[in-house]
Amino acid sequence: MASETSVFEITCSQYRDQLSRMDPAALNARLGVEADGGEVRVPLLGALYRVSPGGVYDPAGEVPGFDVCVVLLKYLLRCPDLPPTARDLVSYRGLKDSGPLTVYFANEVEGAIAAAFSGRAAALAAAGAALGGRLPDIGARYDLALQFDALPRVPLCLLFNDADDEFPAACSLLYERRAEVYLDPECLAMLGRHLFVRLKRAAPK
Repeated sequence: MASETSVFEITCSQYRDQLSRMDPAALNARLGVEADGGEVRVPLLGALYRVSPGGVYDPAGEVPGFDVCVVLLKYLLRCPDLPPTARDLVSYRGLKDSGPLTVYFANEVEGAIAAAFSGRAAALAAAGAALGGRLPDIGARYDLALQFDALPRVPLCLLFNDADDEFPAACSLLYERRAEVYLDPECLAMLGRHLFVRLKRAAPK
């Protein structure tokens, strides 16, 4: 039986092979990414990654984790011919075919952010700012609300209420409806988890 690592490598290799048959100029026009020759530069939460049939590399020139590789490759491969227009904000649960991963998303993304930053709203605000987070255009009141350009055309909205005498800390992540065109539910869940990891890393100690 193939090891888990080799399965990941085979999957990414297949995606890179599919990418080699795509026109980088079309990706540039449809997604707003930077295409130069056979390489595409994609900003992911403010960090610029290089993606090509030869591999995926982070800003330091290292190969990122499997989750980041898959998200970036699938994002390019799913590039729509026409840009979707549905921009209403929805929870992960509200996205098409997200059902099997809603518990994971609630626990490992939203719940993880809430637990990590309970009593630390200022640290979350600082970490969010370091990742390019800005105030979203929403009417509801929260202790903290931030919008991130997770990927071009795929923003994420984080809503956070800190713990008080009656309730524990709570976090919600919202996507624009069009996100389900650019990424499948598994990749959208991985994108949310990646945001959590990056926030923890960027937070003041």
